[in-house]
Amino acid sequence: MIPLKNLKPKEKNQMQVKLIVDGGKMAPGPAVAQQLGPMGINLGKVISDVNEATKGFVGMKVPVEIDVDPKTKTYKIQVFSPPVAELIKKEIEAEKGSGEPGKFKVGNISFESIVKIAKTKMPNLLAKDLRSAVRLIVGSCVSSGVLIDNKEAKEVEKEILSGVYDNEINKEITETSPEKKKKLAEHFAIVKARQEKEKKALEEAKAAEEAAKAAAAAAVPGVAAPGAPAAPGAPAPAGAPAAGAKPGAAPAAAQVAGGAGAKPAAKPAKK
Repeated sequence: MIPLKNLKPKEKNQMQVKLIVDGGKMAPGPAVAQQLGPMGINLGKVISDVNEATKGFVGMKVPVEIDVDPKTKTYKIQVFSPPVAELIKKEIEAEKGSGEPGKFKVGNISFESIVKIAKTKMPNLLAKDLRSAVRLIVGSCVSSGVLIDNKEAKEVEKEILSGVYDNEINKEITETSPEKKKKLAEHFAIVKARQEKEKKALEEAKAAEEAAKAAAAAAVPGVAAPGAPAAPGAPAPAGAPAAGAKPGAAPAAAQVAGGAGAKPAAKPAKK
């Protein structure tokens, strides 16, 4: 349950609480308790009434307004249509939209369902007519990674402008036949299988690339793989102190040059 705003006056002697709840499954929480509790409102009854009013939107986030009269302790519940994205997800039975809508799809919706959602959301959309509302819903399908009638949503946008869907829009057809639903499901099953295969191939390619990098690093003498400690006895890189050297000691190369068997530097000749 998400509080949209704190209590605010609506009419004289009335307060208004705005929430977004899980349809039919509103649960007790601090958001509503802190706002309604001090007024002596029966929270259990409020929650029960909200769940009854939103039971038709199970599985979706639903905007709700509760108008309260603190003196009489009465209230009125108003339920608003869920966001477009929630309605689309319900139609395709998806938990969320696609993280990469241009590459991976999460469902396949019928154009009739698009018209139904457009009609439901018309009062809340900045659309002059049903055609404009339909185009807005199709735009949401583009950003959510949802196919429409087995096609890319962007392709359907163009077809709406060219009149391909005039019959469905003008007649306000909102029911999808069982036969069409079956065909849409079968097509998306094929799309989903292909996507899973592509995802697996990408993961395997990434793993192979990382393994190749590790192998290349291990093949260079004296160079440890990224993040691995140097092998015992391996020479230290040029410019680095030798293993076990005290802080501030000369680099390994310098110690070798000045070690046993090295000739002392020649003295300057006397004049």
